[in-house]
Amino acid sequence: MTVAHPRFATRAVHAARDRETAASRATPIYLTAGFEFDDFDHAADHFRTGAGFGYTRTGNPTVRAVERQLAALESGADAVLVASGQAAVATALLTVAAAGDHIVSSTHIYEGTRGLLLDNLARLDIETTFIDDIADPDAWRSAIRPNTRALFAESIANARNDVLDIRAVSTVGEELAIPLIVDNTLATPAILRPLEHGAAIVVHSASKFLAGHGSVLGGVIVDDGRFDAEGAGHNAPHLVLPGRGDAPSVFARHGGRARIAYARESVAPRFGASPSPFNAFLIGQGMETLGLRVERQSRSALQIARWLEEHPEVESVDYVGLPSHPDHATANRYLEGGFGSVFTFTLRGGLPAARRFVEQVQVFTHMTHLGDVRSLVLHPGTTSHAQRTEQEREGLGVRPGTLRLSVGIEDLDDLLSDLAQVLEGVRETVA
Repeated sequence: MTVAHPRFATRAVHAARDRETAASRATPIYLTAGFEFDDFDHAADHFRTGAGFGYTRTGNPTVRAVERQLAALESGADAVLVASGQAAVATALLTVAAAGDHIVSSTHIYEGTRGLLLDNLARLDIETTFIDDIADPDAWRSAIRPNTRALFAESIANARNDVLDIRAVSTVGEELAIPLIVDNTLATPAILRPLEHGAAIVVHSASKFLAGHGSVLGGVIVDDGRFDAEGAGHNAPHLVLPGRGDAPSVFARHGGRARIAYARESVAPRFGASPSPFNAFLIGQGMETLGLRVERQSRSALQIARWLEEHPEVESVDYVGLPSHPDHATANRYLEGGFGSVFTFTLRGGLPAARRFVEQVQVFTHMTHLGDVRSLVLHPGTTSHAQRTEQEREGLGVRPGTLRLSVGIEDLDDLLSDLAQVLEGVRETVA
């Protein structure tokens, strides 16, 4: 029976159901919790095959469009967008590791990721071994155990700008069918695409350079699509063996994309890491100008690093674009069109000089973030690396006078003028 004349409350809910359609050039925002099924069989098919869209936690057209965009930029087979960069790292690791497994990680990683490995995953009986000399493939090889399920590192490390020799480390992993997961947040695909050099999975904090404007949170996992069920079966039985009951593996049907399918269908939605479609839209918009922003930011960062290296109040500059950086040759092998725009430098005046610096800047913004269109500054020793011991901080190049810059898109002369006036004040304070 058709309701011929619905009453007020019904009209309020259903009157907009007959929607206009148009060929939007920008990605439309599907800001909806769920999607209407055509009929009984349509719903059944969706739950059986996963095709189409049923609920935004498991898939959304706006999110899917941005995932395709991300995969294309990183030269990947497919991508999964999640709610934050930390969610991306957790999802990637839980896609490949389970209780009783082991991970080998670079020591030079974001402190939030280090905490995830040491505190949260350790409680799930997933152990991590950390590598100090990430440039030595034998150091990675000797740390691998029979239960090692992933190698993890950052392409450009925060804070010392250590650059990963992706080809060398990924080769070590390939010997035992162990995937290399690379956090490519600081480099961005505009200057480095780790999958092209042998990495298996790339993760990002999309909140940073990809979105670019410091307005939304997001994260992404990009897979190379080369999962080998036969070669990696002993390392990833959950992807090839039968599922619950006597059902065949639901992921084997995805072939080389079995790993990313597992992340999409079993990890991200079940742990609730789904992003808002509105955030996905803004990330997609930001990525359209990624190349332009990164080019300008990298060019300005190199000029600023050169200027700081010559300043009498500056003890050292850890920017991989400078020939003085120990990884400069490695950077020249991997980075294209720039050296990034996040780096540290250390003031001779120690902590008092660093305090004066962050309290006196005018163009640079003092905040916890990076990859923004705005230029930012942070004191790692009392913020991002505060939970490290003094000895650990020293080993990572984080000293009392060390500051981290994230160079934005402002006029270079204004940035240099800001640095000049602050460092002149620092000189007076120290004197």
